[in-house]
Amino acid sequence: MTTIQNADQATIVEELAAVIVANKAFLSEIDGKIGDGDHGINMAKGFGRAAERIHGKDMTLDAAMLVLSDVLMSEIGGSMGPLYGLMFEDMAGALTGREVIDAATFSTMLNAGLEGVRGVGSAEVGDKTLMDTLVPAVAAFDAAQGQGFAAALRAMAAAAETGRDSTIDLVAKIGRASRLGERSRGVLDAGATSCCMILTTLAQSVQRRLA
Repeated sequence: MTTIQNADQATIVEELAAVIVANKAFLSEIDGKIGDGDHGINMAKGFGRAAERIHGKDMTLDAAMLVLSDVLMSEIGGSMGPLYGLMFEDMAGALTGREVIDAATFSTMLNAGLEGVRGVGSAEVGDKTLMDTLVPAVAAFDAAQGQGFAAALRAMAAAAETGRDSTIDLVAKIGRASRLGERSRGVLDAGATSCCMILTTLAQSVQRRLA
């Protein structure tokens, strides 16, 4: 198959939530090294609540993403909730009214999410943020589209992991961690790490539905 149905895909968002909740302690641990230490707690709370609200419901992927977006923007603390909330809101907007999701539609969705994040912050690749994961992952998907949907998803996941790992050697230039200067080097960025979890899980979830 080269497409998935948009209808009845709330379980994709539930799968994203399961990974974030399972990694709650890890995300807070790495965030605690150069940040507030609450990234995992906040993310798990938001994703967990969203999963509870969509569980068992017949929802399109965009509708489920909107539930997640609403919870992240209105019910959790920290700076990352609103940022991810806007990302999922714009992703959902790109899928609204679509009956099927093919590689081109998925690309539109990814790029909408990326632009949503760009619209509320000044971070770019190299600043030690989620952009170090998101930007190369979206670019890799787009570059591999000609090889098919599944291949593009694999390329996206691989680029997300490489982007996440690149943050270890970076000095933070945005947010609380930027105050540490050189002391922020040598640690994974929590936002880049959670973004990698979201994108790799999304890739796996869609791939399974393509099979």
